[in-house]
Amino acid sequence: MSSTTSANVEATCSRGAPVPHSINNFETDLPGDLLSQGWRKFWSRRENRPYFFNRLTGDTMWEMPPSPGSGTGGAGYNSADPLGISAGDPQAQPPPTPNNNGGGNVVNTNNKRRISSCEEQGPPLKKLILNGPWDLEIPTNVILFEKAPSMIPHPHPEAEALRFVLVMKLRQSLEEICRSREGIDAPKDCFNRWLLERKVIDQGGDPVLPSYCFPEISMSMYREIMNDIPMKLVRPSMNAEARKQLSKYCEAAKKLMEMRNAPPESRKIVKWNVEDNLAWLRRVVGANFEDFQERLQHLKTQCQPHITEAAKSSVEGICKKIYTLSTDYALKVKEKNAEILKEANISEHGIKTSVPNEHKVWCYPVQFALPCPRLPQVDFFQDREQTVLRYKNDSLGINNSHFNKLEQLYRYGCADDRKFEYFLVRVWMLLKRYNSYFGTNQGEGAQNQGAIPITVLECLNKQFGVTFECFASPLNCYFRQYCSAFPDIDSYFGSRGPVMDFKPLCGSFEANPPFCEELLDTTFNHFDRLLEESLEPLSFIVFLPEWRDPPPQALIKLESSRWKRRQIIIPALEHEYRHGFQHSLPK
Repeated sequence: MSSTTSANVEATCSRGAPVPHSINNFETDLPGDLLSQGWRKFWSRRENRPYFFNRLTGDTMWEMPPSPGSGTGGAGYNSADPLGISAGDPQAQPPPTPNNNGGGNVVNTNNKRRISSCEEQGPPLKKLILNGPWDLEIPTNVILFEKAPSMIPHPHPEAEALRFVLVMKLRQSLEEICRSREGIDAPKDCFNRWLLERKVIDQGGDPVLPSYCFPEISMSMYREIMNDIPMKLVRPSMNAEARKQLSKYCEAAKKLMEMRNAPPESRKIVKWNVEDNLAWLRRVVGANFEDFQERLQHLKTQCQPHITEAAKSSVEGICKKIYTLSTDYALKVKEKNAEILKEANISEHGIKTSVPNEHKVWCYPVQFALPCPRLPQVDFFQDREQTVLRYKNDSLGINNSHFNKLEQLYRYGCADDRKFEYFLVRVWMLLKRYNSYFGTNQGEGAQNQGAIPITVLECLNKQFGVTFECFASPLNCYFRQYCSAFPDIDSYFGSRGPVMDFKPLCGSFEANPPFCEELLDTTFNHFDRLLEESLEPLSFIVFLPEWRDPPPQALIKLESSRWKRRQIIIPALEHEYRHGFQHSLPK
């Protein structure tokens, strides 16, 4: 396929071109003038054909490059972009030039990671357009001040595999502690919301595991567990189910108050309400559905404050235990990364991060200050619909269309691996990271990854000049520039890092944050500061749930903001989201 032009070229060429002599003869089987320019020929085992790589410029082509004197070069040959990937459409308008108010011009600095929005000059040979539910050809209109490189280590598959095991172990610990201490299952997606809430305040170094948070007790996890005590309530569908649930709640509330060290007055109130409802159940025959639900709601209103007080210390202990385990696990991953760097003779202490000048630049992916250690290879399998990557008997799958999308994002966002040596292993690490982050149970975490429909994003781009998503991932992004949860692994595929660390001066943004109250509140405070500090055109179009019973503090703050220009409510059943796991769903 034309969209998979240069993936894993270097990773596979070492296993031999189909020539009986030597690989060196195959590499140099080119005209002398091309050899002098740095061109070499290699064999792509995946595509089963040769390709041409320039060791001096890092360019890659499927067809033989034109000779300097052949007359096919010049204006028709873009030597900096032989595939025509980065060259813009001649009909398209160039990105707007920022108004620097007397400051420096937008510059393309000599960073290790090239700014992804740079467009090469000259007409292309062929524009490579990757079809799908995205538009990766839209350039950025976002300007910011140049940033110092990050000191985070490059991801490594050994560290990623260890982190996955530890995160899964932490999920299992939450389930077991909830059952043993409270006799309930851990609330659905509670762990994922805990990760979101903790990362708002976490100052630790691990991208997934919270390790330096104050306060240590998560109010998000505390509320969700407490809401399911003494038992989880569900919406019944029939009278018999409603009657049974009311009876079970009475028994569970009575049992909990008898087992806990609760004040006598609290025990008395709960016991009286429970016995009153049990007597009503024995006395009344033929009550309707609404009667049972009204009784249950009244009982919970009367008993829950006393149940909460009785279970408070136990639930706080659950939250603190999970955080303590997370801190220990994050330390193990850190030690593993330190071991990998030591084996590669990479020292964090010898790295000097230059303090950037106040240069305004187009936004660009996160850059690393540390060099990348040598990464191992992964096995690659592909059929008509799915690509499978395997590292040490650990296989991960992704739809071919999204695999091709990641390849295109890698071209734009990762200039320090132009030979695609590490592309496959980094895709494997990306999938492993998101599997640990969202969980492996059916449907777990899908809500946090849901995306806005394509037609809406097309409209935002055409009508409002939106070119950037504040909450996305390489797997579900529509534009090639976006913010995401993980600045290390996502940056290879174009991520500008977490939105809280992103400080644009101008641009138009789409924000569809995960529905976590703490994250929403922190996000809108961040947007307020950006709007307050910027003198350039800056706008955010935010998508939120219509929560009104009660409304969260973030929604109240947003509606009362002096920066609000318009608010639209779309009724239920008149809107939709794209599935969060579209990259792995069958067609």
